[in-house]
Amino acid sequence: KLAAECQSAGYPGTLIPYKCDLSNEEEILSMFSAIKTLHQGVDVCINNAGLARPEPLLSGKTEGWRTMIDVNVMAVSICTREAYQSMKERNIDDGHIININSMNGHSVVPQSVVHFYSATKYAVTALTEGLRQELREAKTHIRATCISPGLVETGFAFKLHDNDPERAAATYESIRCLKAEDMANAVIYVLSAPPHVQVGVDIQMRPTEQIS
Repeated sequence: KLAAECQSAGYPGTLIPYKCDLSNEEEILSMFSAIKTLHQGVDVCINNAGLARPEPLLSGKTEGWRTMIDVNVMAVSICTREAYQSMKERNIDDGHIININSMNGHSVVPQSVVHFYSATKYAVTALTEGLRQELREAKTHIRATCISPGLVETGFAFKLHDNDPERAAATYESIRCLKAEDMANAVIYVLSAPPHVQVGVDIQMRPTEQIS
């Protein structure tokens, strides 16, 4: 559906959907294999998938914690590794890996339902800086950047509060939130930097009206 919308809107390029469960390494590897077969490989990898489950530290369910670790940390790491290997085997020296992080990866807010989520995003902050350092050690010009937004109007809150859709909807009504287009513009800005410029490692952006 999204591919058709992009085409009818006249956007350049082609969107090719590929179903992949990011909590399943075999499916991730299958996806990268398909990309290699159909499109030679990956030059830019944007790790955007992330989720939060309402599982506090004192009473949360292990399953919810594990889901957040699998998607927010492990999937990012696996996709990053596979993207880099794809670039390396094709001698791509100007690729880019962008991790969509969160302001929760830089500060812990007093809301118990997002404390474990915040821990996973702190991990993304560390992973991105570690990646930057390893890319330097590898003497490549492939770059790594983190983009850490505050509240963005997406389906995120409806996943977090899946048993309380009214609360989820209210999350986006209290202030004027960031939009998906704002995130896309940040990605374009990062990718548009000349080869000698490393943006970041982190861009932090939040709605003007957001307090935390």
